Amino acid sequence: MSGPADDQSKRLSAGQSDPEPGACGTAESAEMQSNIERFDGDNRNKVINAGGTATKAVHGGERQKGGIKARATLDALATPIVQTATFTFRNTAEIVAYNEGTYDSFEYGRYGNPTVRALEEKIMCLEGADDCLVSASGMNAVTTMLLSLVDQNGHVVATTDCYRRTRQFVTTVLPKMGVRLTVIDPADVDGLEKILSTEGATLFFSEQITNPLCRVIDTERIASLCRRYNTICCIDTTFPTPINHRPIPLGSHLVLSSATKYLAGHNDVMCGVLAGDKALIEQVRKMHGVLGGIVDPHAAYMVSRGLKTLHLRVNQQNKNAQAMAEFLDKHPCIEKVHYPSLSHHRDHAIASQKHQFPNGFGGVLSFEIRGDGNPWSQETFDATARFIDALKIPYIGPSLGGVETLIEQVRVIGYWDQPLEVRQRLSITNGLVRYACGIEDTEDLIADVNQALSFVKPGSVVPEKEPAMPKGDGQEDRDHAWMYKTIMELPELRKPITVHKETTCSDAVRVMKENCVDQLPVVQPMIGGAEGEEEVLALISMAALSRQMLAHPEMVDSPCFPFSSTKFVVVDPKSTLEEVANALNAFTDRRLGDGGVVIVAEEKNGKRVLRHVVSRVDVLAFETDSIHAGAKK
Repeated sequence: MSGPADDQSKRLSAGQSDPEPGACGTAESAEMQSNIERFDGDNRNKVINAGGTATKAVHGGERQKGGIKARATLDALATPIVQTATFTFRNTAEIVAYNEGTYDSFEYGRYGNPTVRALEEKIMCLEGADDCLVSASGMNAVTTMLLSLVDQNGHVVATTDCYRRTRQFVTTVLPKMGVRLTVIDPADVDGLEKILSTEGATLFFSEQITNPLCRVIDTERIASLCRRYNTICCIDTTFPTPINHRPIPLGSHLVLSSATKYLAGHNDVMCGVLAGDKALIEQVRKMHGVLGGIVDPHAAYMVSRGLKTLHLRVNQQNKNAQAMAEFLDKHPCIEKVHYPSLSHHRDHAIASQKHQFPNGFGGVLSFEIRGDGNPWSQETFDATARFIDALKIPYIGPSLGGVETLIEQVRVIGYWDQPLEVRQRLSITNGLVRYACGIEDTEDLIADVNQALSFVKPGSVVPEKEPAMPKGDGQEDRDHAWMYKTIMELPELRKPITVHKETTCSDAVRVMKENCVDQLPVVQPMIGGAEGEEEVLALISMAALSRQMLAHPEMVDSPCFPFSSTKFVVVDPKSTLEEVANALNAFTDRRLGDGGVVIVAEEKNGKRVLRHVVSRVDVLAFETDSIHAGAKK
């Protein structure tokens, strides 16, 4: 009687090797094949068709490998969306072959998907990369890449101007792993060489072009230095896209992008991209499988579809941004324009190298509103807000790269919670605007910006954006004479109710309750003014103050001034009620409540002397009185 030991000796004497663990012998293979045949093709269909209703509902028409449906999937013009979380195998032999790398398929959605892979291969073609990995967002691509490639106690070199959340990750998360960060100016390539030659580094990371100041790095020279000193080079090309700049042919190991922006191109999907050296991508892919920041197959399909028009879209956005930069560069209300094609741009010499930027610089430019000449002043902040609010075409939003033009006041959207010293260090002025061109007509965008810039001068009021009520809705018969009266002509204007800088929070709330108002000016005696004249400093709101007091009960007896807002609407006493109404409609600060008052003040020696406070209710009352007076006639 022979046993396993005898079988092994027979194979050895015949020159055969022992089968690998998990391999199937002849008898087992025959039995397995019999089971496969029993449930394969027509035989399986017979079992399903003979089954109960629930079985038919689950399996009917499905699970047939090959056949017309498989061929049709290959023949479809559009890339199929394989919307599945898991993939199946016909038998154990297929699983074994898959594990050994001899059967090409997918196992589980976190490790890969055919639709997602189709997108990755398209990006490989565009970037000239050996491999590609797409993920849930641009930030997911950044963080997964850094966690995968930078070991504990590693050293990262990055540039000063970059996306805030990237900076946040490298300055707050990586140090917990002992990773050291060195930050250099984007143009300081000599400084980078000194760092790499003396200290060494694990990885260099920079945006190209940077966000939001549109700095340009010398990708070719930096990539060469990184290769010389055995440092991984990763360049984020979200702004230029592979249409305008391709780091891998210039020597970079990796290229990264937020595909949410230009690659997808329609502001309707989130995705991140990392492409480049196959060994590095494989290293990141393993970590990606652990962290799980995958992109959904449908999202991958939408990015892939967006890429089909990338060239057309980016060419128009290049054109729009170039024309806008040239227009703004000559405008008297603009202090500075940040766009690499302009000769005064600090990195223009590098940007002019055609082999690095053969087609343009992308659709994003930034510029600084002059305001009162002080980039950190309240007036410059307000002038910039008036400009943005007066625009008709762009949407106010924090992204870029879509077919629609987007705009943001960087101080508000990206750095609202950052103190002045941080913003000054990063050159985020109160007047800094990021303008991300869409694909609209160039002339329309420039005309819109031109009209909006007329509102940056002090005292400007942005007109109401909503169209006037059409004829036939009851307005044509009204008497509008009341709208043209000036504030000083109005009867029975009550004396302004105010609080002072030293007034406590609890007293401010009491004054507002007693007088049935929800906003009060904060004042102080006018230095050098007439007796009784008061300078307006800020506006205090019942809504804002109540929220603060509920959250911090200990502040009830502290001065209310720190919790007031210096952003409020001011009009001249000679303003008409129509101008007051327009000002109320144009300015609604939700942080203060309903934004329902305007401060009537005169300018004296650069200070605002309080004359009256006119509320939205006051305007409605004047209108009502006028209508009633007209009816009596």
